[in-house]
Formats: sequence, C-alpha cells, structure tokens
Amino acid sequence: MTTRAVPFVCDVRLSFGDYALDTRIDTALSGTTALFGPSGGGKTTLLRIVAGLETRATGRVSFGGDTWADGATGIFLPAHRRPVGIVFQDGRLFAHLTVRRNLAYADRRSRHRGGPVTFDEIVERLSLAPLLDRRPDTLSGGERQRVALGRTLLARPALLLLDEPLSALDRGRKADILPYLRDLPDAFGIPTLYVSHAVEEIVQLARSVIVLADGRVRGIGPVADMLERVDLQPVTGR
Repeated sequence: MTTRAVPFVCDVRLSFGDYALDTRIDTALSGTTALFGPSGGGKTTLLRIVAGLETRATGRVSFGGDTWADGATGIFLPAHRRPVGIVFQDGRLFAHLTVRRNLAYADRRSRHRGGPVTFDEIVERLSLAPLLDRRPDTLSGGERQRVALGRTLLARPALLLLDEPLSALDRGRKADILPYLRDLPDAFGIPTLYVSHAVEEIVQLARSVIVLADGRVRGIGPVADMLERVDLQPVTGR
C-alpha cells in the first residue's frame, strides 16, 4: 500500500515572549514529509498546533478537507477529536503495563475505526513479539520507541506525527529503528510529519521536506531540491 496525497493547510501564527511563529503551508502530504530546520526554529511548536495541543495559536489548520481549527469561524477541534497519532522523543508508555497491554489499550479504543492496522501486523512489522510480556523499564531506548510507534499506529490515526523520535538514541539504535520508520507510512497508508534537524534522517526517511527556521517556512519541496538550494544553505547546512 502507498499513501495517497492528502491536502494539508497550516496557516497559523503564535507569539510568546520574543518568539514568533508565522507559517503558511498549503501542500499535499504523502509518505513521510520532514519538518526540518535548526533547533528553536518552531518545528515542535508547529507539530503541537497541528495536534491541537497548542491552543494559543491563531489561523487555520485543515487536513483532507476537514477543518481542525479556523480562527475566522471560531472552529477549534480539541486534541482528542483530531485523528492524529503522536510519538514523542521519550515514548511515554504506560510504565505499569506490559508491552502487550500497552498495545492492546490503543487497539481496543480505536478498533471501531477499522482500516489496515491490526495488532498482529503491528507486532510482526515492528518485531515486537519477543517484547510482549516485558515492561517498559526493561526495554532499551530503541525498543521503547518501537513499542511507542506500534501503540500510536494501533490508535489508527489519519495522520502520524513524529517529534524527533530518534534524538535520544545512539547511532547504533538509530540504525536499528530507521528501517521501520522508513517503511511504515506506505505499509499502512498513513501520511507522516517527521520533525528532525538531522539531515541523515530526512534523507533516508522523507520524500519531501518543509524547511522551517526562525518560525517561518523557508521552502517546501522534494528533499534533494531543498538541500541543494543555495539560498537555504544557512538553514540546511548543505
């Protein structure tokens, strides 16, 4: 399965202290799209706005023709009603539950949505079978992130948001999990926004990239094109 291109609009503004985010994105998401740029550029803030976790922003967010937020009409869909799944840097698993029960929790709550994601396929694709009866505090960082990814996919989201899920891992564990991240969007047909400031990650994972710096979009397009643009070299480091 490959992901269909889904229209995505994120035309938002947010100011606090000396920081200001002012982005205008109108594109189609398919496969993995990277939100790329230097630390402090606004990537995680933008992801939180899309997820509905940041309520101070103004403007409009829509996905697949459905409006999630629109300041002009007073629409604001709360986070729990947006069909998004988020994987944070630290995984955020239920520490008192086994891996099996962490996965089953998400599976039970979203089974009514149907779709291609099943418990058994998630276990197989993410190689989780040996981990099912263990608790999160006995897992390595890479194992925890695989479980967090599996639990998020079992929530059956329409859009997957990954907030630097590899940042806490060493090079070896990053290499272990990258193939899973690369294959999953197409395996389940779920478009993905992937936050990173690491060029080597987006080159391996993303089809397109949104370059973000100082709270503003500096470019949107295929990864190779964005990394080769001379005017973006101060941002991309290429």
